[in-house]
Amino acid sequence: MSVVTRFAPSPTGRLHVGNIRTALHNFLFARKEGGAFILRIDDTDRERSTDEFDLAIRDDLEWLGLTADKLVRQSQRFDLYEREFARLKAAGRVYACYETPEELELRRKVLLGRGLPPVYERKPADAPAQEDRPPHWRFRLDHHSPIAWNDLIRGEQKFDPKLLSDPVVRREDGSWLYLLPSVIDDIDLCVTHVVRGEDHVSNSAVQIQMFEALGSKPPLFAHEALLVAAEGKLSKRLGSYGAEHLREEGVEPIALLDVLARIGTSQPVEPIASVEELAESFDFSTFGRAPAHFDPHEVELINARLLHHLDYALVADRLPAGATEQDWLALRGNIERLGDFAGWLAVLHGDVDPPELGHDERLLVKEAAGLAEKIDWSGEPWRALTDELKRSTGKKGRDLFHPLRLALTGRESGPEMAPLVLVMGKEMIVRRLEAAARR
Repeated sequence: MSVVTRFAPSPTGRLHVGNIRTALHNFLFARKEGGAFILRIDDTDRERSTDEFDLAIRDDLEWLGLTADKLVRQSQRFDLYEREFARLKAAGRVYACYETPEELELRRKVLLGRGLPPVYERKPADAPAQEDRPPHWRFRLDHHSPIAWNDLIRGEQKFDPKLLSDPVVRREDGSWLYLLPSVIDDIDLCVTHVVRGEDHVSNSAVQIQMFEALGSKPPLFAHEALLVAAEGKLSKRLGSYGAEHLREEGVEPIALLDVLARIGTSQPVEPIASVEELAESFDFSTFGRAPAHFDPHEVELINARLLHHLDYALVADRLPAGATEQDWLALRGNIERLGDFAGWLAVLHGDVDPPELGHDERLLVKEAAGLAEKIDWSGEPWRALTDELKRSTGKKGRDLFHPLRLALTGRESGPEMAPLVLVMGKEMIVRRLEAAARR
């Protein structure tokens, strides 16, 4: 069986981390199995769906590296839905209903008041149609046998169809609700695995009967625990945190994917530089049932750890013009975002204002300037310079290294000095030390 997965967002807003996590897991599973990943734009709601959000969703997925093998839009598939709906209607598996929302809500309250489950009550087959009101349409569930499947994450699932309401599949105005078109698409596109949040478990139960009513074997289901904010509930910030935010912040997309691929599983969250490597280790058996706690700070930490070990070739086209591999290797260990690199590049090759030093510190850097002229620059000049200074001044630790760092970089902290000194070279080192000694 060739694996086919799909991600089906509605173009009514931007993708947030919950959506992205679902897309990622579908993508990783398809890649691991050598299958196909389909992007299905669920744009049947023409009032709320926009071309702007359609484009934004596709652009965000491309930026994240989650490239679809096929793109379909539900708005272009209405003829298919009509044909399959007609088949179900002829078979008696969909039927017209005339209740208003107010009538349904009143009946629901009556049932709850009697301690009964608020399940929709079918009208008798010979009940008269209400000619003055257009109908909405429900799918008729088969009550004769339980609905059961082996979920790839949740294990054995079982529903009594008598405790489920016949779901509405079409509104009075003829527009479609989610459940039936999704099943028709999955059949037509040969989707083999449906990976989505556990809030869809009851939807899967009724959709299984829809697959069977259309003469198709249901796909395999994997319902993952929902994503929640680190403090324990889905926050407004988490609901808006997504690719747009990360792009503005200058965070590497793979840093987000590294976190979303592993949280809620038994696998460690760690910096992994490619989606291909993430796909190799993807395994539904590692997923837990507890909510997956998402912390944006974890993305920032992973982002920094990724950059600290990222090869020059993977970032060269995004670095300032003229930046060399030596520059990157000298600076990468101290940046949290790629945008930080430009500031440090100016330290390496530009001008640094001499810092204000105390009397003893000025004497130290003046001594360092003289020694820098004499040491051997063909080996490890930073070690040679600091070793000579220790011997000549008796200074060590912060008293030795802090004034030197300030004089050479103008900053209180930063990357290891040894590679910086090699990039700066003898002439710049001597010049900056002498300038700091004179101030």
